[in-house]
Amino acid sequence: MFRGLLPPCARSALLGSLETALCDLRSIKGSCYNFCTVSKDVTYEELKNLLSSKNIMLIDVREKWEILEYGKIPGSINIPLHEVTEALQMDSRDFEEKYHEVKPSKSDSLVFSCLAGVRSKEALDTARSLGFNSAKHYAGGWKEWVTYEFSEKKQGN
Repeated sequence: MFRGLLPPCARSALLGSLETALCDLRSIKGSCYNFCTVSKDVTYEELKNLLSSKNIMLIDVREKWEILEYGKIPGSINIPLHEVTEALQMDSRDFEEKYHEVKPSKSDSLVFSCLAGVRSKEALDTARSLGFNSAKHYAGGWKEWVTYEFSEKKQGN
């Protein structure tokens, strides 16, 4: 591939660099795989089960007007995305006063949701950076929830 384009010593140096880069990528992939499997998205069914077990705090990061206009997943609390960083670092008393819920601890199960998964992923990244390592997000968001709920009601489930 490089024959004739580069002198032999340059070819050797380039191939050595590529080999090192590939090894680095393999080790990154391995550690990323372990991290990424921990942070998998929550499906609709998983979210339904978590909500019925009451072993989760579901945080909807949409704006208040969106909740008022379109509705929310039952059992969720609203903390708009721009408030997530501050909210998760609040004093417990201030959190409860503002959001009317007990502040989650870093070991609690948190799930973030929004309209379609973009803002909830951002909130997830923020929470994880603050030490909420078991936090997840519902990538389907309100759009998927409403679709499934409407379908279930229509079928009489």
